[in-house]
Amino acid sequence: MAVTYGPPEGGVTAMSHSTLPPTGREAGPPPPATAVAPPPRTAARPLSGSEPRSIWPASTARVGHDDLAVGGVPLTELADRFGTPAYVLDEDEVRHRCRAYVRAFPDAEVYYAAKAFLCRAMVHWVQEEGLGLDVCSAGELELAVTTGFPPERIVLHGNAKSPADLRAALRLGVGRIVIDSTSEIARLAAAVPAGSRQKVLIRVVPGIAAGGHAKIRTGTDDQKFGLSIADGSAQHAIARVLSQPRLELTGLHCHLGSQITTVKPYLSAVRRLIGLLARIREHHGSTLPELDLGGGHGVAYRPGEPALDPGALGTRIRAELARGCAAAGLPVPRLAVEPGRAIAGPAGVVLYRVLSVKRTGARTFVAVDGGMSDNPRPALYGVRYAPRLVGRASAAAPEPVTVVGRHCEAGDVLAPDAPLPGDIRPGDLLAVPVAGAYHLSMASGYNLVGRPPVIAVTGGHARLLVRRESLADIQERDIGV
Repeated sequence: MAVTYGPPEGGVTAMSHSTLPPTGREAGPPPPATAVAPPPRTAARPLSGSEPRSIWPASTARVGHDDLAVGGVPLTELADRFGTPAYVLDEDEVRHRCRAYVRAFPDAEVYYAAKAFLCRAMVHWVQEEGLGLDVCSAGELELAVTTGFPPERIVLHGNAKSPADLRAALRLGVGRIVIDSTSEIARLAAAVPAGSRQKVLIRVVPGIAAGGHAKIRTGTDDQKFGLSIADGSAQHAIARVLSQPRLELTGLHCHLGSQITTVKPYLSAVRRLIGLLARIREHHGSTLPELDLGGGHGVAYRPGEPALDPGALGTRIRAELARGCAAAGLPVPRLAVEPGRAIAGPAGVVLYRVLSVKRTGARTFVAVDGGMSDNPRPALYGVRYAPRLVGRASAAAPEPVTVVGRHCEAGDVLAPDAPLPGDIRPGDLLAVPVAGAYHLSMASGYNLVGRPPVIAVTGGHARLLVRRESLADIQERDIGV
């Protein structure tokens, strides 16, 4: 089979196959009449018990001795048709995870955190599964609303919202705006049209350290988000909002951080926020009806790592909220949560081609055709992934290698000490699971290599959601000398 190092010319953007029975919702149109039919497939088999099933989409199955299929489509086939690097997103996995949160949090609002990954198809899936949407900019907001998402089910976040962000939110009629600083209060109130009121939440800092890395912990006083309970900033902001006739304070918001894998920090946050709700009622005579606990729910990136179970989280949060409110003599506020990574992350797989293998002393470097421009998380947070060879059977024993990217940075490392077959060679295809969140959304234009495409798979079909960024796209933005 010929090795493909980039997108094929005239690449097919949708495909359909009758050799496998559908495993989920039919998605996307059939291939164009002129498309070349793919080769016959070997029947897919479930992953064996010895394989790290927990970090792959539930639809993942073995094809032959050397390939994996996701959503009924072999990964080698996707790489050949769409080129590499490429993100593969299992639509059924996304929907399953949305439904799990709806079940875990009945009578609550579940907002999908768009910053994890957003495109028009994702907007449709989230809406169809009954979730709201949490956005952080006018760009995310406009994409969602122009795709048909109801603005009243959208929450706008941000520690430094621009005037354009606030104008877009008011013009489009978002359901909630989360106030993150005192300077935002007067600015927002002045922008609200006369005779109307904008519903707002106040993001408070409860003083709880949680999260997988110092750079993604947002529940303490030593970072840029929110208003501190400890120093009185939150209480001051609450009083100011209550004095604004064009703002309607509906509740409190907090976000402790990201990649949190235990329930305990959320229970601590509930207790502290109930205390603040009780003080608001005592000092201002106002009983706030909403409490948004944010997201940050952790997932496993490698076999054996912990992940936060939404069912257990929902059960324990609701019990703690009911118990605490009863003790404080408060009605139970309507709860909201904002999962992002926990919905999109495990649904994604990224595909890379090996470009070179370099052995220097005791270390082997396996360089691929992507890197920190399509996944900056290892460089930013030290995140570790579990790449896997697909498309070629190997009898070689696994050896620890360092999977690196193609960019001009020594820190462009995707997976240190990853066990891969000792005969790994240029042209091999690597698949990296848990790649659906904070990859494309954080992708950059470093070295002008272009951002990868996103391909949705479901029921043996694949379709292009976001096309590959081309050199022409990059050059068109450069308008002068």
